[in-house]
Amino acid sequence: MHPHGVLRPLVFKGRGALSNHDGRFDHLQHADIDDGWHNLDQDLAPLPTEVLIDNSRSIINWNNSPDVPFDRSINPYRGCEHGCIYCFARPTHTYLGLSAGLDFESRILVKPDAARLLRQELSKQHYRCAPIAMGTNTDPYQPLEKQHQLTRQILQVLAEFRHPVSIVTKAAMVERDIDILAPMASQGLVQVFISITTLSNQVSRTLEPRAAAPQRRLDTIRRLHQAGIPTGVMTAPVIPVLTDPELEHILAAASEAGASSAGYVLLRLPLEVAPLFEEWLQHHYPLKASHVMSIIRQSRDGKTNHTDFHARMRGNGLFAEMIRQRFRLACRKLGLNQRSMEMDTSLFRPPGKPEQLGLF
Repeated sequence: MHPHGVLRPLVFKGRGALSNHDGRFDHLQHADIDDGWHNLDQDLAPLPTEVLIDNSRSIINWNNSPDVPFDRSINPYRGCEHGCIYCFARPTHTYLGLSAGLDFESRILVKPDAARLLRQELSKQHYRCAPIAMGTNTDPYQPLEKQHQLTRQILQVLAEFRHPVSIVTKAAMVERDIDILAPMASQGLVQVFISITTLSNQVSRTLEPRAAAPQRRLDTIRRLHQAGIPTGVMTAPVIPVLTDPELEHILAAASEAGASSAGYVLLRLPLEVAPLFEEWLQHHYPLKASHVMSIIRQSRDGKTNHTDFHARMRGNGLFAEMIRQRFRLACRKLGLNQRSMEMDTSLFRPPGKPEQLGLF
């Protein structure tokens, strides 16, 4: 054991998680043990990203949740290099026999056939058009997108089919696809939400280490707005004590940059995310950790997460109600959420399908 009885966490530069604990489905559990040479006290080399191939046979995910405004989504990547410590998608890696910790942000599965599969599914005779959501699980513009361009290929198919899509991202890379998004926006086929958790570079650097800096995200809102693309801001998640004091400032900055709509989610910590987040808090903000976790539990019926519909996104109790009221009043003051951002589904047409049938 370490001479002080405590092992140093796995602090890798550019990574959010501080450990790589086994998932809940693993039969064996592994632990880091000092072998007497104090190797665990040495500086750690950068943790490289490993790319794995996901040979999924379908690309559209379906849901019937009343908590979200869509019934279908696309995730071209599984796992996310952004490394946001609070990410609710982390537990999905445990289904693959991987860890929700460092594995989630360093072992990424890519779906090279995403565009082809999407074309097949949209071309099916009985397919009925409704907006597709991207960025609902992992970020479609995470760093690997620069190399693989799966999101861009998907957007090209959606534009060709005139299919509406909504995008949520923390990345400035979405600006790369303005040449596709702007024409789609002119037809009412797209909306983009930029997620901003904090305006503090210091907090963001460890909270979401490989995402764009907060000011850069505001610049992205501005550029999308200038290109005529309906743009909103997601203040998600709102973290008690740590980021909730910034709520009104984030909304004001996003509104000034051109955002016309806004949303929020109160931090939720499902399954493996809870111990990962607490570990991160104790390391980076030890003096605030107990206060943060206390309010989270007060807002989640004594737990770190709600699974009930209508409660899991907003929480309940006094703090959750205060956040609801603050968000509502700030949006009203700034004129956010005043206009409908509904997209047009009537233009959907598979390539080669006639606009209307002839008489003869």
